[in-house]
Amino acid sequence: MTVETLTPDAMTVASVGDTPREFAGVQRVLQRLLAKTPALYDGLTTAGIGEALQSALAQATELDLRVSTGAGPHLLRLRPVFGPTGAVHAVRMWLGPVGVRIPEPEAVVGAIWDLPTQTIQLPSGITRMPGIAVEEYVPRMSVAEFFYRTVGFDRHAEVLDLLYDHKPGDKLQFEVNLLAGTGRPGRWRISMRGRDDDRAQGAWWLIEDVTSPTTPVQWPTLERVGLREAHRRAGNHIAVLQLEHTSISHWLTDPAPWIRWDYLFRPVDVFHPEDRGRLIELGSRLRGGETAEITVRTLNYAGDHTPTSLLLYPYPGYSSRPLTIAEMVRDGDTPAVTLPQRPAPDPDRTPVGYDEQLWHWLAGRMKRSPAY
Repeated sequence: MTVETLTPDAMTVASVGDTPREFAGVQRVLQRLLAKTPALYDGLTTAGIGEALQSALAQATELDLRVSTGAGPHLLRLRPVFGPTGAVHAVRMWLGPVGVRIPEPEAVVGAIWDLPTQTIQLPSGITRMPGIAVEEYVPRMSVAEFFYRTVGFDRHAEVLDLLYDHKPGDKLQFEVNLLAGTGRPGRWRISMRGRDDDRAQGAWWLIEDVTSPTTPVQWPTLERVGLREAHRRAGNHIAVLQLEHTSISHWLTDPAPWIRWDYLFRPVDVFHPEDRGRLIELGSRLRGGETAEITVRTLNYAGDHTPTSLLLYPYPGYSSRPLTIAEMVRDGDTPAVTLPQRPAPDPDRTPVGYDEQLWHWLAGRMKRSPAY
């Protein structure tokens, strides 16, 4: 059983074995587990287990308790799950007879959505899970990069709502299939809660590896592949923008090859600093249901900026929120970009991202995608 501790005032169950529990109450789940073996009540109570969970959380330490029960001696094993800052995001619990083989649990880590930087902070332990190879790991990832790794996922708007405009108590649990970059494909279960306190301004995440031999590996549907191919042949590049924060949230087509949008320290660096305010000013027009057109400078893979025309549409069904669909067209006077070229080292240029991982990821992407 995995008990999430994603906010200071809440402790609920994220999963029991392979089954998601959608933030069920701890006491209720424990009562059901103990009810299956009434003899355990001789030495165990839900209150006692709850106190042990609180101790493991408060002390951030592993805990093994041997308990005598009417069903024989049992072991209560508690293991904290840490996030990128060393804080406990969850506690994993195993309860069973002493002496039986304890199953090896699947990998699980905590993560943090940091709204000020618009990045997902990841611990290095994420590389033990499918979807991210060691060579691709960086401490921070944009939400657009996260979505780019998923397949068959259609809850983008719900996720973006919680990340950018959560209310007290907002929470979300979902599962995603991960396509491999140079790592393994797999499936993650993600539980998240919004937070605004001294630990985070954004949301805490719990990421569980739920890949199994019986889990079918999903691939893009024929419809999705066909649409992407049609857009690619037409030269269309369309993304969802978070206009208020001037960042790319999700690519609806293949990414525009002349725009560097990934492996950045700050996702807002996609757009030139002098153009971000102009983008934000278009929000009122889009919320009113209008379209808008603007030319901005976008970061390219050489570290310079390329003039790019944006045709902006209100996000269907979310016209009151700062999401917009952007069709991106490279300025006709700039050279075409057919393949991102690795620039020569320049000691005078300030780095904007994780370059080594970027080129490793691009090498794999260019082998898979006809967009390059």
